[in-house]
Amino acid sequence: MMSNGNTNRPPLDGIRHMPIGEIAQLPAEHLALLQEDASAALDATKKAKDWIDGAIALRFADHVQALRREAGKDTGTMRFEQDGVTVVADLPKRVDWDQALITGVVERIRAAGDDPNQYVDIAIKVPERKYTAWPENIRTAFAPARTVKTGKPSFVLTLKEDAR
Repeated sequence: MMSNGNTNRPPLDGIRHMPIGEIAQLPAEHLALLQEDASAALDATKKAKDWIDGAIALRFADHVQALRREAGKDTGTMRFEQDGVTVVADLPKRVDWDQALITGVVERIRAAGDDPNQYVDIAIKVPERKYTAWPENIRTAFAPARTVKTGKPSFVLTLKEDAR
């Protein structure tokens, strides 16, 4: 562990106003301690943000779920107003495809004389927009390889101009 023998090192907040060249000339011990301080501050800020994001999700999750249900949507962005604040709640869709199953379907399409490139990318990734536009018989063949997951919900709160 490093000693704190030299007490004239600048505080973390103080280096924001120092030229980077001056910071670079600080003793290595000071730089190490400042780096530790910065890492600890970043960690504390991330924890605070996660805590606040959790509270916001708890506050609005039921309302957003009801809005999605009314709109017939499982994922996507919902927007509403609450107490002079615009709330934008996003629940991204994450679709995974079973590569082995897709490969089999692609081979059957090819064996039937069709071009599988009309339906899938060569990397055997299936774009969701293509999947939803496919004819039912093609979607049915690929459906067992498709898994839909949701991403982490996010919320953005924006004060209205007149509420500032």
